[in-house]
Amino acid sequence: MTPIPVLLSSSSVYPEATPAAFELAAGLGYDGVEVMVWTDAVSQDATALRQLSSHYGVPVLAIHAPCLLVTQRVWSPDPWERLRRAAILAEEMGAPTVVVHPPFAWQRDYARTFVDGLGRLTRQHPGVRFAVENMYPIRMARREFVPYSPHWDPTEVGYQAYTLDLSHCAAAKMDGLELLGAMGDAMAHLHLGDGTGKGTDEHLVPGRGTQPCAEVLTTLAEGGFTGQVSMEVNTRKAGSRAAREADLAEALAFARRFLTTSVTAAG
Repeated sequence: MTPIPVLLSSSSVYPEATPAAFELAAGLGYDGVEVMVWTDAVSQDATALRQLSSHYGVPVLAIHAPCLLVTQRVWSPDPWERLRRAAILAEEMGAPTVVVHPPFAWQRDYARTFVDGLGRLTRQHPGVRFAVENMYPIRMARREFVPYSPHWDPTEVGYQAYTLDLSHCAAAKMDGLELLGAMGDAMAHLHLGDGTGKGTDEHLVPGRGTQPCAEVLTTLAEGGFTGQVSMEVNTRKAGSRAAREADLAEALAFARRFLTTSVTAAG
């Protein structure tokens, strides 16, 4: 186990369901799981997640709150209730991190109170870090619009904790290493994936795109990073379980190589 835990996001096994993430994480040697809370009932259920964690010997170390378009009514249509429930789930699982997206532009009341509301939730759940994730603009017909309020880049606002997503950096046509620098000591969580800068969210296996994945990992390891690295890659087109396993094994080997090499060199 490396000093920086490498988690498998349950989104990386889609279209397989949440239990497959625990099975694959255990089989491939990941240090834990990040649970993406979505319409899969297991992902919402602390009892079911504890049973999976115990059965496979894999801890849940991060919870991704239901912030996607398809999860706007998971638990509640109220975004604050969804974040509150995500924090409670994190506490029940012993997970230190809740990943959260910036508000959508049409969530005006939520966006207006987002900074203060996160502060209030942090005080109510002091053992949990709400790490706001960088997103990306949408490009259509040569036009660009930002579907998040006030911006897709959370450092434009300033939060107590951040999630750096390298695939989103590629979609936004920005350098992940530069955004890591802007996040500074508030960087709490990494979504490791890659992209080619086509303007779409690709979530490639790290090393298959153009983002500085290796450099980001090296910087985290040498800088004493105390958060988690979570593998968030797209395996939807894998033609079989074996192909999915191969991609996730390659991704884990990439992360371990640069995290471990950096730690060894520093020592």
